[in-house]
Amino acid sequence: MPFLSHGSYRIRYELDGPAGAPAYVLVNGLTQYAELWIAYRDALVARRFRVATFDLLGQGESDKPALFISQDDQVAALHLLIQELGSGPVFLSGISFGGLIALRYAIAHGERLAGLVPMSCFAELPPQLFLLGNALRAGLILGGTSYLQDLLLPMNVSDQWLAPVLDKLDSVKRQGWLVNDVYALQNLMESFLDFQPLTSQLPSIGVPTMILNGEFDFLTPRALHETLRVQIPDSTLVIVPRAYHAFTLEKPALTADLLARFADDVLAGRWQGKKAVWIAPEEAGGELMPFPAGYDHLRAIPVQGTTA
Repeated sequence: MPFLSHGSYRIRYELDGPAGAPAYVLVNGLTQYAELWIAYRDALVARRFRVATFDLLGQGESDKPALFISQDDQVAALHLLIQELGSGPVFLSGISFGGLIALRYAIAHGERLAGLVPMSCFAELPPQLFLLGNALRAGLILGGTSYLQDLLLPMNVSDQWLAPVLDKLDSVKRQGWLVNDVYALQNLMESFLDFQPLTSQLPSIGVPTMILNGEFDFLTPRALHETLRVQIPDSTLVIVPRAYHAFTLEKPALTADLLARFADDVLAGRWQGKKAVWIAPEEAGGELMPFPAGYDHLRAIPVQGTTA
C-alpha cells in the first residue's frame, strides 16, 4: 500500500480508477478508516471517476502520533494527497470531522477544487456538540475503544440499520478495535475539541458546494448546516430523508449517486447553487425535490416559514 510523507509521519492512501479522470477525494470521520469507502470507490470508479481515500493521522494504517494531532497536519496531509492527482478536476467530500478538514482545505486551497461536498458537518462548535465531544472523550478514556463504539453506534445510525446486526455487533466492532488505537483516538478527539470557528471564512469558498445533512442527525443538526448554506456563496443544502449522522454507512448507494450527479452537473456547467434547499430521493437515481415553499426547513415539523 502506498504512503505519503508529512514530516516524520507516513499517511496511508489508495488511488483507484482511470488516471486523468475527474477525481473524488473522500475524507474519513473521526473514528473511521479508508476501507469504509469501498462501496463509494466501486460506484464512483464505475462512473469513470478516479477515487482517492486515505487514513488521517491517528487512523488506520497511517502513523499515530503519541501526542496532540493538529487539524493543520490533517489539512497538510490532504494537500499532499491532492497533489498526487495531477492537474485534473478534483471534488472533495468529507463526513463529520472529515467534513471539517475538507472545509478547512477549501478555505486554504479552494483554487485546486472543482467542487466540495461537506456531509454531517459544522463550522461552529456549539455547546451541545462541545459537551457531547467531551463526554465521548471521557467514555474513551474510562472505557476504551469498545465503550466509545457502544456510545457512538446508536448516536450515528438508525434502528433499521442496527436491528439486522444486533447479534453480530461484536464482529462489527472488532474491526474498529483492530484499526483504531485508543491513545490516537484520544488525540484525535482533543484536536476536534480544540476547534476554532470557521464561519467568518466560509464566504471565501468560491467552488460549487453541495451540503448533505441527514434528516434525523442530532449530532450535527440542521442549524449547523444552515450556517454553511448561508455563508458559502455557491451552495445548496440537500436533506437526506430518514438519515442519521453516519448516513454514508447506511445509504452508500444513494450517497455515492448524489456525489456523482453533483460532479456531473458541475463538469457539464449545469450546477446552480443559489443557496437552495433540496430533499434527496429515498433511493439512488430518484429525483431531488425542492423543499416545499412556505415551510421552515429548520423545524422538525411542518411550520409555515416567514419571508425575509
